[in-house]
Amino acid sequence: MHAYQQQFLQLAITKQVLRFGEFTLKSGRLSPYFFNAGLFDDGQSMLSVSQCYAQTILDSGLDFDMLFGPAYKGIPLATGAALALAQHGRNVPLAFNRKEAKSHGEGGTLIGAPLQGRVLIIDDVITAGTAIRESIEIIQNHGAEVAGIVIALDRQEKGKDSHLSASQEIQQQHGVQVVSIVGLNDLLEYSEHDSALAQYRQALQTYRNQFGVHHD
Repeated sequence: MHAYQQQFLQLAITKQVLRFGEFTLKSGRLSPYFFNAGLFDDGQSMLSVSQCYAQTILDSGLDFDMLFGPAYKGIPLATGAALALAQHGRNVPLAFNRKEAKSHGEGGTLIGAPLQGRVLIIDDVITAGTAIRESIEIIQNHGAEVAGIVIALDRQEKGKDSHLSASQEIQQQHGVQVVSIVGLNDLLEYSEHDSALAQYRQALQTYRNQFGVHHD
């Protein structure tokens, strides 16, 4: 793993964004871990996670012209990523959407720069993929192209009705690359070197064996 991936996992654990135990997911599965990016809830943690997003984007080699953050969690994440990219000398436009159209003032459902060119979607996770599909539709309806999708954590597990993971389904259905700061495989690797996580490693391994998919 890269240093920034280890930094991200340490931050997520410290902020309890990443928690361990027994959690029932929407799929009905009993998961040994849970991820809630909403708990990156202060300036320092947002700065750190934004830097991790920026480094992931730069390392990905994706060719893009601007960023898009889906409402709601994608909004601060895309904003932070844009700020961090600017620190790397890459100043790109930013846009995000409202859940409901505004009928007064500037109106509409979009805020920020016009959607044009190659648009990189920034979000926290892909669960069912609903928000991502909505974002793809919004971007394409404005005549722009989806350059890729960057998320914080890829659970790398099978969907309820598929042998593919949620991110693999998006890639297959829409032909866009999905990259993540970390995935379940990275979390397992990290747990090998963190004594505090040793007690959860077997449960994580068992869960991956049962529900995991192969990611290159």
